Amino acid sequence: MMFDRRLIECFDWGLLVLTLLILSVGLVVLYSTVAAGENAVSYVLFQKQMIWMGMGLLIMFASVSVHYRHLDKGSVAIYFTCILLLVIVLLFGKYVGGSRRWLALGPFTMQPSELMKLSLIITISSIYSGVVGEKGVGFRDIIKPLIALTIPFGLIVSQPDLGTALLLFFLSAGITLFVRVRKRVFLVFIALGAPAVPLVWFLLKDYQKARILTFLNPDRDPLGAGYHIIQSKIAIGSGMITGKGFLQGTQSALDFLPEQHTDFILSVLAEEWGFAGCLFLLFLYLVLLLWGLNISYSCRDMFGSILAFGVTLMIFLQIFINVAMVMGIMPVVGVPLPLISYGGSSVITNMVGIGILMNISMRRFASN
Repeated sequence: MMFDRRLIECFDWGLLVLTLLILSVGLVVLYSTVAAGENAVSYVLFQKQMIWMGMGLLIMFASVSVHYRHLDKGSVAIYFTCILLLVIVLLFGKYVGGSRRWLALGPFTMQPSELMKLSLIITISSIYSGVVGEKGVGFRDIIKPLIALTIPFGLIVSQPDLGTALLLFFLSAGITLFVRVRKRVFLVFIALGAPAVPLVWFLLKDYQKARILTFLNPDRDPLGAGYHIIQSKIAIGSGMITGKGFLQGTQSALDFLPEQHTDFILSVLAEEWGFAGCLFLLFLYLVLLLWGLNISYSCRDMFGSILAFGVTLMIFLQIFINVAMVMGIMPVVGVPLPLISYGGSSVITNMVGIGILMNISMRRFASN
C-alpha cells in the first residue's frame, strides 16, 4: 500500500528513534550475558535475537502501512486465530521446564500467548468502541469482553503460564477502567471478587505456591525456589551507582544468575551499569509510555484511542512486573522486559504494538 505525502510527513520519527534506543540497550546487555558464556551456543542466542529484532522492525513498518481501523474490522478473525494457536500449542507444543508454551518453527520457537496480548487488546477495543457512552459501560457492555478474556485466560493457565494469564486479566481490567465503568458495576465486581481471592490459593499448583511463599521469605529455600531472587538482589546491589563496567559482572560471568538473558536481564544491567544505567533505561521507558498516552489522548477516533491506551498499558505492565520481580517485591512470574529480554515472540509482539502506536499517531487527526 502506497503512502500519501501527508502520512509520510506525519510519520512518528520520535517514537521510532526511542524504540531503536531501547532495542540498542537490549542488544548491549544481551551481548554481555552471552559473552559471559564464551561458547557457540551463547552467541547463537545473540544472533537469533538480532534476527528477531530485524523481523520485528519489518513487521512494525508493515503494521504502519495499513490503516489501524482495519484491525477493528478484522478483530474477530485475529482473536480466533490466536485462540486456535493456543489450542495447537496445548496439543502439539514444545514441552520445556514443566510448561507447554512454545511452537517449534525450525530453529526458532513461537509463544502464542505473547501474540494473544495484542489480540485481546484489539478485540476489547473493538467491542468497547461500539458501546461506550457518556455514562461509561454497564453490565451488558462488559459481558463480551469478559468472555473474550475468559477463553484465552483458561487456555494459558493450562499451559501453565499464570504470569501471562494474569497480565491478560490486568490488561482487560485496565482498559475497562479507561473507558469508564459505571460506579455500580465497579462496586458489584469488587464485592464479588474480594471473597474469591483467598480461594485462588487452593487452585494454584505447588510450584506457584512455592514462588509466593519464597517471595514472602526468600531465605526459606535459598538453593531452590529462592535462588533466583537472592542472586538477583546480589547482582543489583553489587552494581551500586555506576556499576562494575561492561562485561565485568561477576554474577553473570560466573553463571550465578539464572535466566539472565530472559526474565532477569535487568539484573545484569544493574550489575554492570549500576543505578545510573537502570535509571537511563527507565527514563526511556517513561518517555515511551508518555508518548503512547499522548497518542491515545489526542486520537479523535474512539477505537484508536482505546487501542493506543491498551498497547501502552501492555508495555507498562510488562515493565512494572519484570522490574518488581527482579527486585524481589513481586513473585517470579516469568514476564520478560519489553524490547530488552531475549525472546522472539516478546520482541515481535511489542514491536507490532509500537507499530500500531505509530499507525494511530500518523492518522489520529484524519477524518477517514
